[in-house]
Amino acid sequence: QVQLVESGGGLVQPGGSLRLSCVASGSFFSIGSMGWYRQTPGKQRELVATISRGGRSNSADSVKGRFTISRDNAKNTVWLQMNSLKPEDTAVYSCYGVIGDGSSWRDYWGQGTQVTVSS
Repeated sequence: QVQLVESGGGLVQPGGSLRLSCVASGSFFSIGSMGWYRQTPGKQRELVATISRGGRSNSADSVKGRFTISRDNAKNTVWLQMNSLKPEDTAVYSCYGVIGDGSSWRDYWGQGTQVTVSS
C-alpha cells in the first residue's frame, strides 16, 4: 500500500515562511512527477507546483518567485518552500505523486495539510 504523508502546515503571519514536506512510503517501483495542489472552500483546486523525477519544475504564476519545489528521489520526498506568504495563500495543500509498480503508473494523493496566513 502506497501512502503520501504531508507535514509542515500551520498558522503564519503575512510575509512569513513555511516549508511543507511530503514523504511517499509503501511498496512501489519508482516515483515519477510529484507536486502540490491547494484548495479553499468554494474554489477550484489549484495546481501550485510540479517537479519531474529529473528535477524540472513548474509553478503557478501566483506563486512564482515566492514558492520553490524540490525533491530527493532517494528519500521519496518532495518539499514546498513557501516564502513571502500572503493571506490568499491560505488553503489546504495536498501533495501528489505519479507512482509506478513496475507495470503501471497511477496518481496517489496525501491527506492534505492546512496552511493559514493571517495576522
